[in-house]
Amino acid sequence: MFNDQVILITGGTGSFGKKYTQIILERFKPKKIIIFSRDELKQFEMQQVFNDKCMRYFIGDVRDASRMTEAMDGVDYVIHAAAMKQVPAAEYNPMECIKTNIHGAEHVIKAAIKNNVKKVIALSTDKAANPINLYGATKLASDKLFVAANNMVGGRDTRFSVVRYGNVVGSRGSVVPFFKKIMEEGATELPITHEDMTRFMITLRQGVEFVLKNFERMQGGEIFVPKIPSMYMTELAKAIAPKLPQKIVGIRPGEKLHEIMCPADDSHLTFEFDDHYVITPTIQIWHKSDFKTNKLGEIGSFVEQGFEYHSGNNSDWLTHEQLLEMVMEENP
Repeated sequence: MFNDQVILITGGTGSFGKKYTQIILERFKPKKIIIFSRDELKQFEMQQVFNDKCMRYFIGDVRDASRMTEAMDGVDYVIHAAAMKQVPAAEYNPMECIKTNIHGAEHVIKAAIKNNVKKVIALSTDKAANPINLYGATKLASDKLFVAANNMVGGRDTRFSVVRYGNVVGSRGSVVPFFKKIMEEGATELPITHEDMTRFMITLRQGVEFVLKNFERMQGGEIFVPKIPSMYMTELAKAIAPKLPQKIVGIRPGEKLHEIMCPADDSHLTFEFDDHYVITPTIQIWHKSDFKTNKLGEIGSFVEQGFEYHSGNNSDWLTHEQLLEMVMEENP
């Protein structure tokens, strides 16, 4: 699918972008991979690892509409991974979060349409479902923009979809590297915000594989949600440091006890497939009305009315051994 194609990744120097680049280079022979981001140091560091002839590094910000349009010239596929995603930082700098996550989404959409991009997948988060913090609210707005963008294409073939998933094990800023860091600094206990807190867990490779598959599945307008396991944060801490005591420090501003990926209010719009769910548009998408069968011929079925997929009622739970395997996968 990606052989001799041009792929652009916004926020491409992040954890996802680097893993996506690695896997694309392993499996395909793309014409170009364009890493679009605003930090020249991170681009320089990434260039030392990924320096294939097809690699291109563009300095730019999704907030800059003209630069976004310029960078997308001749692009076939876009992965929109750029975001301001630290919950406390977003709460303290709300307008900056809005500029990046909402206005940035608008610029990606308009640039993709103007340049006749084939397909765009925007990365979302479980925090966008029933959001209680600004980060989640802006990503919900972004999700809505990308779904509605399918009605803005006119006669063009550009299609937009969204991939939503939970905590990425080992990604920059996530809890596992944080625990490891404070342990290396001599911590005598691990901070836990609440003893009942749960989270969905996925590896970077699993996230990338899911996005790759959904480029094949997508028709435009879907929010794809993978079926992934949950884990109690207390159990995660035990797996990482079984001998260290835990200290309950309280839920942080904008933090939930459990995360949701498929809200009950969307159950009438949600299909279940073998390894994922699809939340279909709340509005009519002009080119498509039936999402029960995807482009790969996979057939879904409606979930029960009131169904809610959240990390506390999940049927799939990680063991300590499975978590450690996931950590090793990301940090061999």
